[in-house]
Order: sequence, then C-alpha cells, then structure tokens
Amino acid sequence: MRRKLQAGLLATHSFGSSLGLSIVAAALLSAGLWGLTQDPAPPAAPPHPPVLENTGKPILLPFQCTEEDIQKGGLSCTEEDPCPVYLELGAVDGSGSRVLAAGNLHTSAVTLYSVLLQSDDLGHTWREPHSRVRAAGLDHIQFLDAETGWVSGLVLSPLPQEPFLMVTQDAGKTWRQRPILSESSENRLGSIQQFSFGAKNSGSLIVDRGQGSDGDRYELYESPDAGENWTIKESSTKPLRLRRPPPPPSSDWRVRADARTQAFHLEHRAAPDRWNSLAAFAIKVPPCKPPPPSVVEEPPATPVPPPPVIKK
Repeated sequence: MRRKLQAGLLATHSFGSSLGLSIVAAALLSAGLWGLTQDPAPPAAPPHPPVLENTGKPILLPFQCTEEDIQKGGLSCTEEDPCPVYLELGAVDGSGSRVLAAGNLHTSAVTLYSVLLQSDDLGHTWREPHSRVRAAGLDHIQFLDAETGWVSGLVLSPLPQEPFLMVTQDAGKTWRQRPILSESSENRLGSIQQFSFGAKNSGSLIVDRGQGSDGDRYELYESPDAGENWTIKESSTKPLRLRRPPPPPSSDWRVRADARTQAFHLEHRAAPDRWNSLAAFAIKVPPCKPPPPSVVEEPPATPVPPPPVIKK
C-alpha cells in the first residue's frame, strides 16, 4: 500500500512538473513569437553635437579627420607629417540673444566641410545646429524675422557647384539644406551670387554658372515657399539684378581675424567706434592624419591535449 501511494505521488509530481515546464515553454514561445510580430525598434538618433563653452579663450572647434576625408580630398597626410586644418568664418549676424556664424573647414589645398555655429545666449555657449556638408562652404546670412532665416552655401571642391540654402523657420532650432538646381539639371556648376527674401512667399536669387558655361552664365530663380523649392525665371549672358535688392549686411556685426590670438573674433558694435567681442574661435583645429590602425585581437590558442598514455 505504501509503495502504491509513493508511486502515485511520484507520478503526480512528474505530471505537475511536466505541466509546469509546458506552461513555461509555451509562455516563452509566445513571447518570442510576439516579439517577432512587433515593429522593429526605430534607429537610434544621431548623437547631439557637443555644446561649446565660451571661457574667454578662443574656442577650439572639434574635428576628427577620417580616412575618407583624406581620400576624397586627395590629401597626402601621414602620422609624421599631418595636414594642417583651418577654420574660416566669413559671416556673422545676430538678433536678440541669438548669434549665427558661417564658414568652412579647409586645408591649404582643399575645402573639407561647411560650418554653421549658433549661440542662443549671446555667445556664452555654442552648438552646430546642422551637420557639416562635405567639401562645402557657407557665406551669406539673412533673417526675415525672429523665426525665419537662410544661409547660402555651395560645394567648393573640386569646382564651385551644387548651390544650396540652409533654411530655418523655428528660430534656428532646426535647419534644412535645400538645393537650388533641379534634379534634372545636368550642369551642376554654379554659386549663389546674391539672394533676398521680402517675405516668406517671396524669395529670389541669382546663380552664377561661371565662365565657360555651356549656356547663359546668369540665372534668376524664385521661391514661393520660404526657399523650400526654386524655379528658374530668367537667364542671360549678362549679369542680372534682383527685383528686390538684398538687405545690406548688418553694420552692427563683424568677423575679425586677430593675428595675436590666432582666432576669428565675432564682434558686436557697442558704440560708433567701439566693438565688443562676444566669442573667438581658434583658426587652427586638430590636423588631418590617418586614424590609428585598428588592433585585431587574435583568438586564444586552442590547448593541445596530451598524447594518450599507452599501457603495456
């Protein structure tokens, strides 16, 4: 009787264990299948550019040269003889506490990237609100109001081409790169000679195709939507004029290259003959040289078992 009872308890325990394992397995399988039916996780957002603090000394703009930069730029940079890289700022404008500066990074031979710098606290901190555009530079800035503004640019290497505008409609929180030439245009050469916006729905610019262009050298474009899209309206072999001339650069802002500090100073007029420096950016940035070779770790050696002992 005792043996039958023990056998029954063992059978019951075995059945309960099997049932529990089956339930766990079913739950795990269900979870796995559920996970497979869900939408994939969205890609990770790109890291935000670092915030640059103004400590009173020239700010060093971060730059890390890559092997692709060296190859695309046709550079001959080595670890022993790196290529110097320089920051150039050519335009500055501001309104209230917002200050915007535009330019490029270049070597002595080639332009590497465009640079757009923005401060929202009158120069105390700085950020790059748009990613750098390879081989491009930025030059002119215009803000229509506190929210809407544009910065003109183009690809400089190997020849001036692919003119574009950086556009913001949220006070510089975000910027979009908008091309001027249509996708069907075979000739991509040219630069923005000047541009002007009298209103969000009324923008115009002139593209200079350069000497030796196949057709007319100068082209007039207009935009009805704050620079998002452009349509050619006129072309000519002779220089064209905008119907609404561009506003003159602000006389209250300037970029000054200072030899003593080896930096570009962004200055605001405090009096007719006195300027205040809001920030300075070092002209020399980290040089371009090949990245260190990646170290490949060899897998650990598989231990060799000792030979078998043969008994006589």
